[in-house]
Amino acid sequence: MYAVVEISGKQYRFADGDKVRVDRLEGEKGTEVVLDRVLAIVDDNHCLNAGHPYIDGASVKAQIVEQHRERKIVVFKYAKRKRRRVKTGSRRHYTTLKINEIKM
Repeated sequence: MYAVVEISGKQYRFADGDKVRVDRLEGEKGTEVVLDRVLAIVDDNHCLNAGHPYIDGASVKAQIVEQHRERKIVVFKYAKRKRRRVKTGSRRHYTTLKINEIKM
């Protein structure tokens, strides 16, 4: 059984017991999170239940395993003959979730 869930405008596919990195969610390490924006659920018989846009009453229970930041990405812009050099970087925040239960 797996579910397609919307988090922060992005869609993720979750199955029971998965560990998934998603965009930052509020909460401490060890906190249980209930995700209720379920777009579709496929059960063990490969039967698809799709919502319009969300499935009423469906939810995914997950536990926050880690709050962290990714490695730094260096962005370097250069314009030859213009004396323009710009070096910036960014580190994206993410949350690691462990999926405990998918409920219809």
